[in-house]
Amino acid sequence: MTGATPVRALTEAEAAAELARLAQAIAEADAAYYQNDAPELTDADYDALRQRNAEIEAAFPHLKREDSPSLRVGAEAGDGFAKARHGVPMLSLENAFTDEDVADFANRIRRFLALGEETELAFTAEPKIDGLSLSLTYEAGKLVRAATRGDGQTGEDVTANARTLDDIPAKLAGKGWPDSIEIRGEIYMAKDDFAALNAREAAAGRKTFANPRNAAAGSLRQLDTAITKSRPLRFFAYAWGAVSAPFAETQSGAVDAFGKWGFVTNPLMVRILTVDEILTVYREIEAKRAGLPYDIDGVVYKVDRLDWQQRLGFVSRAPRWAIAHKFPAEKATTTLLGIDIQVGRTGSLTPVARLEPVTVGGVVVSNATLHNEDEIGRLGVKPGDVVEIQRAGDVIPQVLRVVTAGEGAAWRMPETCPACGSAAVRETDEAGEADVRRRCTGGLICPAQAVERLKHFVSRKALDIDGLGARQIELFFEKGVLRAPQDIFRLRTNIEAAGLPPLEDWDGFGAASAKKLYGAIDARRKPDFARFLNGLGIRHVGQTTSGQFARGFLSWQSFWDAVKRAAEGGPGSEGYLDLTGIDGIGEAAANALVQFEAEPHNREMLDALLAEIEVQDETPAASDSPVAGKTVVFTGTLERMTRDEAKARASALGAKVAGSVSAKTDILVAGPGAGSKLTKAEGLGVRTMTEAEWLTLIGDA
Repeated sequence: MTGATPVRALTEAEAAAELARLAQAIAEADAAYYQNDAPELTDADYDALRQRNAEIEAAFPHLKREDSPSLRVGAEAGDGFAKARHGVPMLSLENAFTDEDVADFANRIRRFLALGEETELAFTAEPKIDGLSLSLTYEAGKLVRAATRGDGQTGEDVTANARTLDDIPAKLAGKGWPDSIEIRGEIYMAKDDFAALNAREAAAGRKTFANPRNAAAGSLRQLDTAITKSRPLRFFAYAWGAVSAPFAETQSGAVDAFGKWGFVTNPLMVRILTVDEILTVYREIEAKRAGLPYDIDGVVYKVDRLDWQQRLGFVSRAPRWAIAHKFPAEKATTTLLGIDIQVGRTGSLTPVARLEPVTVGGVVVSNATLHNEDEIGRLGVKPGDVVEIQRAGDVIPQVLRVVTAGEGAAWRMPETCPACGSAAVRETDEAGEADVRRRCTGGLICPAQAVERLKHFVSRKALDIDGLGARQIELFFEKGVLRAPQDIFRLRTNIEAAGLPPLEDWDGFGAASAKKLYGAIDARRKPDFARFLNGLGIRHVGQTTSGQFARGFLSWQSFWDAVKRAAEGGPGSEGYLDLTGIDGIGEAAANALVQFEAEPHNREMLDALLAEIEVQDETPAASDSPVAGKTVVFTGTLERMTRDEAKARASALGAKVAGSVSAKTDILVAGPGAGSKLTKAEGLGVRTMTEAEWLTLIGDA
């Protein structure tokens, strides 16, 4: 990571703080990638975070956190689907970035298995598809369940959607398959199909997808099966999970069996014997990358013999017997023509490099991110420079360095918003550190923020208003009939009040489409708590955090009352503690809510919006359980389940899991080593119990 203090130079306090920061950053990146299908980091930046975390943990093993990214795979399953627990965890893979990393991998295998150089060690090599992992359970040869990876232990049940894919057989062909087996692989979308889908979405005024991986994930995770069926999704089979009986002796033999059972397998998979052969295959696949019909981001190597895989086993979140050899970011040089400023929905000003178009990895790139003004200062970049750019993970092109400096003057970040003229400032945190982002202070009076916030409000993860996409939002905003979220529900009235023709007479609309849009808007007048809160676009309060608040408070009114009390009383007040007492909620989210509520224009907007809609209370997951509606805190070491499992089980039973003890805590479950939380609970008269007593209470003893 550029500019980071070397691990060997960190003090113990600095290392602990760095691990906390990395845990939060990686968790947010995982949620964006796995839950929201909208990655915010390049693959290279994400890998750098994980490498940094691993290096610090290796140097300070006693500081390893309970929520360490090294112990976690993916992100929790979303709320839109039923949960599906995997028979065998769906783990991630460790990464190799250099030839030396691959040689070390092979040598570790030989050392672990005590194999001499004369013993044949075979591997399989196959392209690493950039898609969405899926596990398919077959009983007696029939498909009974399909589940996404989720957090590796529990995913989303997408069986109905998976049944619509031609590449996924409803019944296994051939013979020799076990009575029960989880067959695993990757859902993906071909490049040509992706381009055609985005063209259709744009023509219909809907949001387009950033890349084929996002399109594939978003298409499979549709609540409307008809939408999934209409999307050109494909599936490669390459692995398996729980199985009732052995069916092959080697990895290559297992994949051959998949082909005979009716699955599509990757024709580029090969069996190889030496590291030199591995690297040759890697470079051959890398050379073919741009011409392949699907996106890949590396090559996966696996020990071929399954009995050796069994002996090698797993470490943390990955198997010892497999590794992913990632491709380096694809690079090119071009001239930086100018630096434009984009204003995001939260007011952040992002500098974007406007480039002389250049082809990078088969894609024409004309813009690249410069991240923030500190990064521009570090690079020393300005219009007129010849720069090197890269596409890392095929997500967001970025400027790496100046190759040849131009003659222009140094570029300075504007201190006023280019969209509304309001001051653009860099906020400081409690420690006095300046935010890397400069933000417009105009809020909803800023047209750039207003348009982007409106787009977010109607997006798939928020109110999900069908037919009201980016193009329509921009059109209605330009006409002056849509300025704030409440105007969506007053659209017909606003059009009439502006003296404009009825919507059915506008270009691009007709009687049927106007009626459909008004109907779609009316269908969202009773939004779910979590979707509504997410739709407000409050900084630090995204989809995951909104769901945590919804499950914690259940009622929108009780939640917003807590926000008001927090705004009035500040940190340490009852309302503030109610917000931060929810497990997983920190001060950043609580402060953002308080700041939002403190703005008069936000209060006016919210009052007007709530006059048009009725936010639905969250329904407890298990209202008839003995802990439904109870606030539960876990402390100490649990012996029969992990802390995360205990929290998940309590939430599934309708309990509100909190991270701290207060007078509102109903139950404290204390394992060995319980400390201050137990003392405080006893002082407050909170009911305490052991893990065994808790399991008896919930019927899991």
